[in-house]
Amino acid sequence: MQRWIGMVSGGLLLGTLLTGCASRSSEVQVVDRNTRGTAAQPQRPTKIGGQYRVQRGDTLYSIAFRFGWDWKALAARNAIAPPYVIRPGQVVRFDSESKPGVVVATKPPVVVTPAPGKPGAPSSQTGAVHPVPLPTPEKPSSATTPIQPVKPSAAGWAWPATGVLIGRFSSNGSLNKGIDLAGELGQPVSAASNGSVVYAGSGLRGYGELVIIKHSDTYVSAYGHNRRLLVREGQQVKVGQTIAEMGSTGTDRVKLHFEIRRQGKPVDPLQYLPTR
Repeated sequence: MQRWIGMVSGGLLLGTLLTGCASRSSEVQVVDRNTRGTAAQPQRPTKIGGQYRVQRGDTLYSIAFRFGWDWKALAARNAIAPPYVIRPGQVVRFDSESKPGVVVATKPPVVVTPAPGKPGAPSSQTGAVHPVPLPTPEKPSSATTPIQPVKPSAAGWAWPATGVLIGRFSSNGSLNKGIDLAGELGQPVSAASNGSVVYAGSGLRGYGELVIIKHSDTYVSAYGHNRRLLVREGQQVKVGQTIAEMGSTGTDRVKLHFEIRRQGKPVDPLQYLPTR
């Protein structure tokens, strides 16, 4: 009898241990393929059911960049008017019910001032309506970082950093969407063309500290894995102007990941940069 009880107790203990192991094995962290050798970065929310809820730090341009959309088409789809301000909690839609080129301007708020009347007058009495002007947007400032002497291509593009080319563009969307340049920690990273900084932060998984520059209604460029960002959103930059310091954030070695996107789609930067 004692032997049988001991066998039952041993079986229960073994089952408990196996259950505990199974529970722990299910808590596996998912590490992005671009972050091999580094701590896993928190996964930002993805679009669900054709929509995405804006998080703190997002911009219209960073959301369009993340999901491979042209920022103009995304603004039109969601009736987001210039200067394209979005707020945390706002829902951005990606479904096909778009009306290309239609951007609905936001009407200024109005304040209803009660009309003067006798005490005890009915509250439904019509008052005067006074439009309240929206605050004037701040004029974009220019970055004050150094401008390196560069030789742009005929199309106006210059190399964003010096260094050995260690990664080439792949037309397969699941592979490299740009090029990678090896360099030294803290090495200057510069704007590849004139433009405006539309994103500066670390909210896009796999890019580390990232800068996105809008050059025109057609082109944007991206600079990833920086150690330190030297510009902020809204600043104007010139080709060759220092925008960051090269680093290894979000990756396993010091390098610059550089992309050019045409209407939201990645293109081969080597087709735009001058021949070395």
